[in-house]
Amino acid sequence: MLGDPDFQHEINLNLNIRSLRPSATLVINERSNELMAQGRRIYKLGLGQSPFPVPGHVVKALQENAFQKDYLPVKGLPQLREAICGFYEIHAGVQHDPTYTIIGPGSKELLFLLQLVYYGELVIPTPSWVSYAPQARIIGRNIHWVPTQKENKWLLMPDELEKLCSADPTCPRLLILNYPNNPTGYTYTDTELKAIAAVARRYKVIVVADEIYGLLHHRQQHHSIASYYPEGTILSGGLSKWCGAGGWRLGTFSFPRALAWLADSIAVAASESFTSTSAPIQYAAVHAFLPDERMDDYLNRASAILNTLGKKCNDLINLSGINNPDPDGGFYLFPDFSMFAGKLREKGIFTSTQLAETILEETGVALLPGTSFGRPEGEMTLRLSYVNFDGKAAMDAALHEPANDAFIEKYCGITLESIKVLTNWFTRL
Repeated sequence: MLGDPDFQHEINLNLNIRSLRPSATLVINERSNELMAQGRRIYKLGLGQSPFPVPGHVVKALQENAFQKDYLPVKGLPQLREAICGFYEIHAGVQHDPTYTIIGPGSKELLFLLQLVYYGELVIPTPSWVSYAPQARIIGRNIHWVPTQKENKWLLMPDELEKLCSADPTCPRLLILNYPNNPTGYTYTDTELKAIAAVARRYKVIVVADEIYGLLHHRQQHHSIASYYPEGTILSGGLSKWCGAGGWRLGTFSFPRALAWLADSIAVAASESFTSTSAPIQYAAVHAFLPDERMDDYLNRASAILNTLGKKCNDLINLSGINNPDPDGGFYLFPDFSMFAGKLREKGIFTSTQLAETILEETGVALLPGTSFGRPEGEMTLRLSYVNFDGKAAMDAALHEPANDAFIEKYCGITLESIKVLTNWFTRL
């Protein structure tokens, strides 16, 4: 039995899973809640969850469809898949066939199945979202981290991708490109996307464009790499970030016709795992993806609030002496406090994990270390999520008040207080 390849494969999978820790974002949220239950004052900057309520007309659609009880097709409700294709035609400038669009219980599940059915190496720019690499490890896929630099806003540079691909031109690869990015808040210019698309096309790299934060771009229209590399790009999205419905667990993958075989393979795996996504939520989601002035207004208010708040938080961070560029979208900052490395060593802090734990213990500010996102342990990077405020109150107020500095002080004051506590800790070192 010990020599049986299937048995050895099972052992390897078990070891892969046993060597992993739970998702860092969920761990920090649970630990924050535990400390709060003990009476500690905790500033929750760890979990990246939209603070805004689900749009009212989408909630109403869910209520009206609560009676829907039948299993839906594995790939998803046909009218929802049609709405998603129309959505991407408007927002990404690409035309997809609903036949090759798949609905899943969160984009995380779809990404897992994609890595399960595709045989290629996973390519991830670092820093990256915490679950990409662990999923690959669970499945047993090879992972190649592509380094990025602070001077380039932690973005993947085309020459780095070229360097990797040219070393082994025929290797099948799956590149995950997330933007606006979690954990940095930065995004790509059109010029950068065109250059990355050219490299990906040259080496037949499949790109997963994780654009879950795309509609939360702060100052301009979001652009998709799918418009420059349509035949090789899978568009990944869902309701969690721009629609405030993380707990609804609805994610989407939209494939070009050239990758129909891959979409069909995922559907087979889905049929043997989650079967289909919740029927009432799929019916309600149609109303989120269809063109609607109410949704446009919702997104405009959310982006205006996050734009002003993100810049305000970053200004406070930079008062500590670092130079962190303002975020482009989403609701994250990824400052590098390495300039304090000498003073931190005097406190016995040598890693970003130790830094985050010390800050939580001494100030109550909950953050995630850069190492959770693939950065070196000795680099003093931290991710903070600036959404620990009453999103409903802020959105309601934004109906009749401009989202200026005074607005942020009034409705997002707890977030600003959190940042001040954090920066005061550094300036006292």
